[in-house]
Amino acid sequence: MTNNVELKVGDQAPKFSLLDTNENEASLGDYAGKWVVLYFYPKDNTSGCTAEAIAFTSREKDFEQQNAVVLGISPDSCKSHQNFTQKHSLKVNLLSDPDKETLKDYGVWQKKKLYGREYMGVVRTTYLIDPHGKIAEIWQKVKVDGHAEEVLKKLSETS
Repeated sequence: MTNNVELKVGDQAPKFSLLDTNENEASLGDYAGKWVVLYFYPKDNTSGCTAEAIAFTSREKDFEQQNAVVLGISPDSCKSHQNFTQKHSLKVNLLSDPDKETLKDYGVWQKKKLYGREYMGVVRTTYLIDPHGKIAEIWQKVKVDGHAEEVLKKLSETS
């Protein structure tokens, strides 16, 4: 798929199979029957990404009570995810997409600009996927503050 893929609410979520923090394979199909909060973030150990992962970790029990699992995806390696998880005592499952295939399938690998310089990178985006694998909600260009709570609120209204 190309980078300009446009997924919409109601679409079937693209399937993926990636390695997690512990180098175990994790696939969307593994979570059939559960809600999946799939959040894409640019880089381990950066301020915004750390705050987002900590926020999702702090609400882990709330998500579990809603029959939901939280998965974070970035292009970082499993080793980077291990260091990130240990350093911040994270509980969310982080998946590694170094080939950027899943990032592209979800349309989050895009051209970005910083200080006039253009480059390809991850646009912080969250998908809420229902127990049947359909997209129930999309948050694009996410602002980290209050985001985990916003997702949890939507989940409690939807599930």
